[in-house]
Amino acid sequence: MTESTAASSTAVLLYRLTRATSVRLATAFTAAGMPDLHPRHALQLFPPLLAGGQRISELAPRIGVTRQATAQVVGTLERAGYLVREADPTDRRARLVCLTDRGRAAFGVLRDSMIAVEQDWARVLGAGHAAEFREMLALLLDESGSGEPLPD
Repeated sequence: MTESTAASSTAVLLYRLTRATSVRLATAFTAAGMPDLHPRHALQLFPPLLAGGQRISELAPRIGVTRQATAQVVGTLERAGYLVREADPTDRRARLVCLTDRGRAAFGVLRDSMIAVEQDWARVLGAGHAAEFREMLALLLDESGSGEPLPD
């Protein structure tokens, strides 16, 4: 592979598309008054917390980092008002990480931004090709062992 073909490989193009999507999400967070929120943190942590609180020990493997790293990110998001730790009603020694109202609002920005991105892709690619693109990405993620079930 030459230097020029490496720079335009499918993997590099996908990375650049992912980066552009992340920048777009960061811009949406800033416009919503949430400039301190990193897109990766919102994408990884907020969806699993929508149904209710989870322990750090449950979140860490889901996002693929250590408990210590998860606790650091949770602490940062807690200080910024997106998350709160509450006593676990089933085990008073344990703490649950929960979304605050600000965290739920941030998830709304995330959701709306991702819907807009997918609508833009459907406009450019056509609805059928956009659906195929999504299916191909899901297949590649599944084959790599990095995939999680995609929400409908």
